Amino acid sequence: MLKLAPYCIGLMLVTLLGCDEVQKVPKKVKPYTGPVEEINNVRMLYSEAAILKVKMTTTRQLRYANDNKVFPEPVNIVFYGPAGEEVTTLRSDSGRYNRVKDLYTVLGHVVVLKKLTKEKLLSNELNWNPNTKKVYTEQRVQVISQLTGERIYGLGMDAEQDFSRYSFRRVTGQFNMQ
Repeated sequence: MLKLAPYCIGLMLVTLLGCDEVQKVPKKVKPYTGPVEEINNVRMLYSEAAILKVKMTTTRQLRYANDNKVFPEPVNIVFYGPAGEEVTTLRSDSGRYNRVKDLYTVLGHVVVLKKLTKEKLLSNELNWNPNTKKVYTEQRVQVISQLTGERIYGLGMDAEQDFSRYSFRRVTGQFNMQ
């Protein structure tokens, strides 16, 4: 019986080594396209020559692999004047940042309040380019003077980043005449 033991052990090894694993068909895995980073209670400061120009706050930011960002919660932005004074505020339902275009966009019920002139600007979308320091939109815009009640309506607008000056592409409106 001892003489058969080496043969049995050899036979078992050949059998074990000869077995192939059952090949599983690999499942097609879709690449992940969701956010790679989530930040809560965001406060972004933009300055020029060490002078604060813009402060943005929002409760949530999602960053994607391509460095685009989405702000799915309301976005609040404060624009500051040359002496550091708060000159304009902006509120929107959400926002996003496109890294390739270096463009911030705020969306949904956008309300801009100019403190000095008491003007309220309403739109559904505004874009801000930090390189050109310009704000623009192709959407409808309405400006209401809170002092006189005058209303200006436009389709498309271009403005300075602090809204100190703006122009409309196609304009209609209601004006008080004496």
